[in-house]
Order: sequence, then C-alpha cells, then structure tokens
Amino acid sequence: MLIEILIRYYMTRESFGSGGRCPRCGKGPMVTDNTTGEMFCGGCGFVLTERVEESGPEWRSFSKEEHEDRSRTGTPTSLAMHDMGLATIIGPADKDASGKPLSASMKSTIERLRTWDSRSQVHEPVDRNFRQAFSELDRLKDKLALSDAVIEKTAYIYRKALDKGLVRGRSIPGLVAAALYAACRDTETPRTLTDVANGINIKRKDVARCYRLLLRELDLKMPVVDPIKCVARIASKAGLSEKTKRKALQILKDAAEIEISAGKDPMGLAAAALYLSCVMNGENKTQKDVAQAAGVTEVTIRNRYKGLKESLKL
Repeated sequence: MLIEILIRYYMTRESFGSGGRCPRCGKGPMVTDNTTGEMFCGGCGFVLTERVEESGPEWRSFSKEEHEDRSRTGTPTSLAMHDMGLATIIGPADKDASGKPLSASMKSTIERLRTWDSRSQVHEPVDRNFRQAFSELDRLKDKLALSDAVIEKTAYIYRKALDKGLVRGRSIPGLVAAALYAACRDTETPRTLTDVANGINIKRKDVARCYRLLLRELDLKMPVVDPIKCVARIASKAGLSEKTKRKALQILKDAAEIEISAGKDPMGLAAAALYLSCVMNGENKTQKDVAQAAGVTEVTIRNRYKGLKESLKL
C-alpha cells in the first residue's frame, strides 16, 4: 500500500512537472475534483489519485463564532470552558467523509445523533455547574471589557473553589464575581468590587463576602493595587486632558516615593491626584465630576486632596 502511494505521488509530481499531462495517454490535462478529492485525466478518464491531501484551511466549525471565522484547527483548550475544550462533537456539515451530501433519511438520523451528543456532554452535576458559571463569566467579560488572561485566571480560581467544596450552599454568580475580582487584583487590572457587582447584578456585600471566603480558604495572596493604573480610566470617564493626566501621574509617583499612599484607597487617591492636577493646570472640573468618574465620594477626594497638597507642599 505504501509503495503504491509513493508511485502515485511521484507520477503526480512528474505529470505536473511536464505540464500537467496524463501519465497514461500523455494528452489530456489533469483535472482535480474539489468535492470528491479525485485527480483524473480530462481526456481518457484515468484516475490518478482518489484523494488529495487538503493544503488549505480545514473548513470545519465547532461553535457559532468559529462558523463565522473558520480556521485550520478546532477550538483551543481553555479553563473557561466546562470541558476545557477537549470534548468531541458531531460537526454541523451534512456531508460524508468523501464530501458527498447525505441523503434525507441520513440527515435526520445525524441531526438526532447530534442532539443527543450535545445533551450527553453535560450529564454530571459538576459539568452543569461549570457550564452555568462560565456562561456568567462570558457575559461579564463583554460587560467589563476584560482580557483572556483575566478570564483564564478567574476560571482557575473558580475550579479550585469547586474542588474544595466552597460552592455548595452558595450562589454560583456570587462566587464567579468573587473569583473575577480576585483575578483582576492578581493581574493588576483596574476593576473595583462595585464594577464587578454591578456587572453581574449582585449586591456588593455578597460579592465581598465570597471574596473574603476565597482569600481565606484558598490562601490567596493579593498584590496591592497601584493607584497609577487607575488614573487613565478615571481621566477618560471624566474627559480630562492629557496634560492633566500626566501631571496626576507625576503627583502619584512623588507620593509613592515619600510613602504617603500606603493604606489609602487607590481609586480615591488617583481621583484626588487628578483633581489636584486640574486645579494646578486650571482645568474646569469640579470634585463631583471626578468623584462620579472614579466611583468614590466627594469627601474622600477632599481628604486625599488635602493630604497630597500638604505632604508634597504644592
């Protein structure tokens, strides 16, 4: 069998090297049928190969997104999928192995098999839990504009929580939100607890309770949030100029050097630095404008503003 394949390969190569003529009659051009994969002579009908190796993209799709953007391979493995992307499914194309369309009776049979195949993917309670949790996570990703790295970290934390039995008796959305906030803190993505709670439509105190549980039970060590990373977001929401933003960054760097930023809310400190920068540059923005953009109170901005002004002697 191997020798026969090699002979056909060399015959094909020689025939194309000599202008793509038939090796049998030497006259007819070689024609390739893209549907069946056969290569045959257009003159005498001699079949040179019954199947041609596909060199282009593998036009199969495993989800709605892939159906619109097909690629050579299937879905990549991901912790944010209930089966990690390792399960096999029956494809949506109604064609057999040789590319021929299926008959009407076989189509209905395959459709029924496809339905049962998708149902049998989630038969364990753990799989159902993951599917519900990660569908919530997928919605949060779009709402909060999060990166794939944050989503993968969230899925990892949630899987650890499920292994430890922390989900039993608690709301799945609450633990997903807590895992997401922990992932944001770990990857230094500027998202507050209020942002996450509003995104998933749960009370802030419930998300905070689940977050403390994760920290305690999973022994997570969270880095301190850098207020400098919050400046761009607040400035963008408040519509501040680039000059004001740069001055606020310099104020925060000076504050970090003399260690007056320790123990302060990063969002409040960043908002106060931006307001101080507005005052110094003569930009017409009130405390209320900056406070609403940062999600803090005007009292917080006033207190942080006084502290920064006195400490940096501005």
